[in-house]
Amino acid sequence: MSNQTTSRVAIAILYCQGQFLLQLRDNISSISYPGHWGLFGGHVEPGETPDDAIQRELMEEICYVPPYLSEFRRYIDSDRVRHVYHAPLTVDVNQLVLQEGWDLSLLTPEQIRQGSAYSLRAARLCPLAPPPQQILLDFLEQS
Repeated sequence: MSNQTTSRVAIAILYCQGQFLLQLRDNISSISYPGHWGLFGGHVEPGETPDDAIQRELMEEICYVPPYLSEFRRYIDSDRVRHVYHAPLTVDVNQLVLQEGWDLSLLTPEQIRQGSAYSLRAARLCPLAPPPQQILLDFLEQS
């Protein structure tokens, strides 16, 4: 982890009535997995803890922070450490203010397993990014 190219991210699995809140990433070629569904969250800033980062990222992206966040798991690969949290979504999706991304939606476990979901805003079927899909599959398996 001391490698200079290793980045740290904090992401959240938010769930409500057996469904999971996902963000449709902007369809911009300069970002990872453009036009794919992913989890909300982002980079841990220098000097910031993952706990603080996930709260900041959720507020920046959807103007929401759950009453509590629990650690789920840490995923480490060659260039990224993903600190994954989970929490219930305690407000209606319509109360969220999407400030980053193309769309947001509650996806069913079936859509997660299938690896794609329709976006009303994009007006098309969009794939799940592989890392978030695997994280959600792991979470479903543990639940």
